[in-house]
Amino acid sequence: MRQLAASVLFLVLAAAAVRADTLRIATFNTELSRSGPGLLLRDIKRGSDPQVAAVADVIAGAQPDVLALQGIDWDYEGRTLAALAAQLADLGLHYPYRLALQPNTGLPPPSLVDLDGDGKAGGPRDNQGYGRFRGQGGMAVLSRLPIAATEVRDFSALLWTDLPGALLPIHPDGSPFPTAAAQSVQRLSSTAHWLVPLELPDGGRLTLLTFHATPPLFDGPEDRNGRRNHDEIRMWQLLLDGQLGPVPDHPFVIAGDANLDPERGKGRREAIRALLSDPRLQDPGPDSPAGGTATVAWQSAGQMRVDYVLPSAGLTVTASGVVWPEAPDAPAAVASRHRLVWVDLLLN
Repeated sequence: MRQLAASVLFLVLAAAAVRADTLRIATFNTELSRSGPGLLLRDIKRGSDPQVAAVADVIAGAQPDVLALQGIDWDYEGRTLAALAAQLADLGLHYPYRLALQPNTGLPPPSLVDLDGDGKAGGPRDNQGYGRFRGQGGMAVLSRLPIAATEVRDFSALLWTDLPGALLPIHPDGSPFPTAAAQSVQRLSSTAHWLVPLELPDGGRLTLLTFHATPPLFDGPEDRNGRRNHDEIRMWQLLLDGQLGPVPDHPFVIAGDANLDPERGKGRREAIRALLSDPRLQDPGPDSPAGGTATVAWQSAGQMRVDYVLPSAGLTVTASGVVWPEAPDAPAAVASRHRLVWVDLLLN
């Protein structure tokens, strides 16, 4: 174990020397979420969970400077994220700046209401985002760069009905699905949408826009989840249009799990296609020899590209990639069905 840790530390230090003038931004849906509150914290602290160890190995191998995480359970005191950061520190990767705001997963609406239209209220799909407990499968940011905490913007409370041009689900007769009362309290974000300003070494700023959209599945003919996924992705373009408050006045990067492939699978693919082709963004098209541009391997649907790192048009991309496993027992295969995606940006 000590020899492995030393080897990882050597690789981390070597990579840091090579990338001294660049900034690596990454996104990773770890799928670390557990079935109950506190269980992930327990598993991290025990130090013997193979998935946790694999996730840490993948992150340590990629050595991102800024990492957007999905699939990590949230707690009020941030103890789970702190425990993961401590494990990464043991591998020589230090993240002194962390962010984990309360997500919509497992968050009940203001009043007991049937949000998913199954005729019952109070189930995990009747929360603002799917979750059996508050914060299940949340998000986080780990950063070597200081986070301008007072300037972070959390869009998670934005009601779906308040999104300009919202593609809200309807019944065949045109009435709101499942009810007008449900739509009046339903938030847009199934997990969260955050705007996170980061302080660069030269005194400048880089803004991280991060999110985790709902899968466009597990609904009915009303396509509630497909429509919500579409609007969760489209929200970033509306933000850049100035329709959701001030537009970021610094270079930015969108990083997260859109849960939508531009070419394959179910869902309203026009949403991700529009984002990828937006002239205000650039798509480096990260890939790997083993998986191409795919970023996830689902047992039934196969390989798809659903995780993205999209820098703003003015930034200079020097490299990009996807950490795809080269063997069935490689850490990336054990860690998650999703793969860590990274992009290197030149620091001017």
